[in-house]
Amino acid sequence: MPLSDAIATFVRDDATIALEGFSQLIPHAAGHELIRQGRGDLTLIRMTPDVVYDQLIGMGCARKLVFSWGGNPGVGSLHRLRDAIENGWPGPLEIEEHSHAGMAAAWVAGASGLPFGVLRGYDNDLAPRTRVEPVLCPFTGERLAAVRAHRPDVGIVHAQRADRRGNVQMWGITGVQKETALASKAAIVTVEEVVDELDDRRDAVVLPAWTVDAVAVVPGGAHPSYAQDYSERDNRFYVAWAEISRDRERFRAWMKRHVLETGDAAEYHASLRAEVAA
Repeated sequence: MPLSDAIATFVRDDATIALEGFSQLIPHAAGHELIRQGRGDLTLIRMTPDVVYDQLIGMGCARKLVFSWGGNPGVGSLHRLRDAIENGWPGPLEIEEHSHAGMAAAWVAGASGLPFGVLRGYDNDLAPRTRVEPVLCPFTGERLAAVRAHRPDVGIVHAQRADRRGNVQMWGITGVQKETALASKAAIVTVEEVVDELDDRRDAVVLPAWTVDAVAVVPGGAHPSYAQDYSERDNRFYVAWAEISRDRERFRAWMKRHVLETGDAAEYHASLRAEVAA
């Protein structure tokens, strides 16, 4: 279905959602559609919140962020995230911060239908500031950390392909996309293209159709991230974002021009090309 229909169908205000992807396959187009549709009071989960979550937070869509590392990759701070935490603009943001290992354990637990993940870790000053509990191993007596499983209302990922039966195929760096789809009550996948049959790539992760609730064809839907074999990472955008997002008014103007005044990913890309040409 069209991405706008998928978001309208599955994502409500106050939902817990996850837009996952690591380095590549980050579903930016889906984040933009959430902003266009004015979703609010969202709890956002993500291993490494970067530009797409900076945009959602800055546009007032988020109430809470559950995360492990937040920053503009290779550049520095996420200024809209910092402004929300430090100054409550455009509204207060609750945070639940974990280690990468803790987030991974929570995703695996959610995908496995378990209530929590177990790991060694949090033996530091992070534990009192987040949602973990100590547990004792029944076999060794070792003290471990239990982290509550991630079970979002909606998980959204980007992938390279889907077939006409709804099976999804992705390859390259795939992060926790598989776990996100399996852990979520509903899964939306944006893809570069739909093909008649998926090929037999041995390096691919395949999400069977029964794990996916909606497939939306969105070429370039990961920009400024990338989809291996389809697009390249736009490093210049990440650098530019540091200045665009630093000032509230400049940020708002940029989002109005390139997200709110565009109807989909194709119009978004056209607006960016026009800005570069000018």
